[in-house]
Amino acid sequence: MTVFAKKPGPNVYAAWVYRGLRWGLALVFLYAGVVKLADPYTFAILIEAYGLIPDVFLMPVAIGLPALEVIAAIGLIFDIRGSLLVIAVLLVLFILVMGYGLWMGLDVDCGCFGPEDPEGKAFAGIRPALYRDFILAGGVLLLYAWRRCFGVTPVAVHVNSYPYKEEETHAKV
Repeated sequence: MTVFAKKPGPNVYAAWVYRGLRWGLALVFLYAGVVKLADPYTFAILIEAYGLIPDVFLMPVAIGLPALEVIAAIGLIFDIRGSLLVIAVLLVLFILVMGYGLWMGLDVDCGCFGPEDPEGKAFAGIRPALYRDFILAGGVLLLYAWRRCFGVTPVAVHVNSYPYKEEETHAKV
């Protein structure tokens, strides 16, 4: 008796391509966030070089921004609703800030993957980082298109464990 293994259908391959793209994007943001969280003081110096944030908010941004990257990346790994939107908003923010840096002719490090030497590879790092962010944004758009075309729905996380019932919330008259 001969048993043949069933070949996986195209939907199996499509699911793995979607998952691979999602995980790849998430790993980029996870790595970038963890590296910046490892040394927030140096990252704050990199942020200060752009001159967009008041000194009072430098440390909260130097800690909050990478933390948001890590949280969104973990959410994207598990395909949690809203995580791709956070990644998209962060990419738009990064593209705008780096575009501003190029437009102003700033001689700064992009700060994308943490606190490198701020004096080393300055300015030359902004343009390639901007191109890389456009490629990552293309990945985000591809994931959104994939969800729309193939009907992929991310996981919804509910804070309240009880289902909402309208009858319980209204007072009886």
